[in-house]
Amino acid sequence: MRGPYFPLVVLASVLCLSRSYTLRSSVSWVVSSNDVVEEADLSEEEVAPVLLVDGAGLWKQAYPASNVLGDGVESPRELAEPETDNVAQLSSSRLFSYRLEKMQQAGSSSGPPPHQETARTARYIAHNSDWGHLATISTQDKIKGLPFGNIFSVSDGPGDNSTGVVYFYVTPMDNTVSDLRSNPFASLTFSEAEGEFCRQMVYDPEDPRCARLTLTGKMVDVAPEELVFAKEAMFSRHPVMAKWPVGHNWFFMKMELIQVWLQDWVGGISLIPLEDYFKATPF
Repeated sequence: MRGPYFPLVVLASVLCLSRSYTLRSSVSWVVSSNDVVEEADLSEEEVAPVLLVDGAGLWKQAYPASNVLGDGVESPRELAEPETDNVAQLSSSRLFSYRLEKMQQAGSSSGPPPHQETARTARYIAHNSDWGHLATISTQDKIKGLPFGNIFSVSDGPGDNSTGVVYFYVTPMDNTVSDLRSNPFASLTFSEAEGEFCRQMVYDPEDPRCARLTLTGKMVDVAPEELVFAKEAMFSRHPVMAKWPVGHNWFFMKMELIQVWLQDWVGGISLIPLEDYFKATPF
């Protein structure tokens, strides 16, 4: 009679011995920093891409929405604080981090001017922007005659000397420069989202309270007598440019303004007279 029950006795013994162990899904818990290093022996750079392949499934199981966003979070600015419990929890897993480093606006220690001061706001944005989006009429075969946009590092002067004239350091190898040789007119757009203000105020880049500025004009080569200042303007703000390969035949250009277009608040845009623009100061 004992023979048929013997396998059940053995199975019960095995279960008793293993009662301290729990079976889990491979993605149902947060792997600690030490576990990642000891078990996989991979660096953060090697681990992250693999884990992000199935971002939706992993995120939902390892980090429930209530833990990531927090039921009591009132604005994205709270996610930027490195001292919060949520951020500490996410950082310890070595998977994601919501830390946001503050971006210092060049040459500026204060916030933007009041939005009613449109000319001053335009100068403020032009001076405190290190880069902008330049739109030209393309000469490329497949899009000839169509708009083409490109990113350029810019400067309207050293940090303590704003001119309102935007300078560029470019190479003939750039498609945009080829466009400008065919049609020298272009538009340069800046966004206040580049700096810290819109992030602090939790303004979307398209929110009209997050100011944007578009300068339209003619792109010309910098004259020999102006080269010294153009070099100081660009290299003081972008020192790495001084080490760029000379074989690319870099040279300086600037924009001769035709129109200053600004949106810095709800209710419409401002077309700022050039005289008012150049008379204003960003400081």
